[in-house]
Amino acid sequence: MDLELIPLCRVQATLASPLVVGPGPAGLRVIFDIQSVTVTGERLSGVMKGTSGADWLSISGEVGTLDVRATIETHDGALIFVQYRGRTNVSGGPGSPVYVAPTFETGDPRYAWLNSIQAAGVGSTEGNVITYDWFELR
Repeated sequence: MDLELIPLCRVQATLASPLVVGPGPAGLRVIFDIQSVTVTGERLSGVMKGTSGADWLSISGEVGTLDVRATIETHDGALIFVQYRGRTNVSGGPGSPVYVAPTFETGDPRYAWLNSIQAAGVGSTEGNVITYDWFELR
């Protein structure tokens, strides 16, 4: 069985300074509030809606596990809840690849196709900005 990557969008997120909760059962917990998100692409484009987006990152050894949630408002007014988990090697420093697996939820019929897809993405950070390229898996 072949796997195809269909371009979905580019995502650029600006993160606030981290809140370091400290070590716990899941490892070192660090929370990054998301200040802004811009989504650009032929199939999906918009910006973050509201202020409740964040990454609840946990770090165990060299592995950072992302747990991100945000709401996107498309260029034509649809609301889409985006959630993804992912992994990165935190010892690699800035610019290390970040691999994620986004899923989507929306009640807007124009974007209902998003409800049934699995996406995958790769990104990297520069300062407090992370940029991803996301793809629909087929």
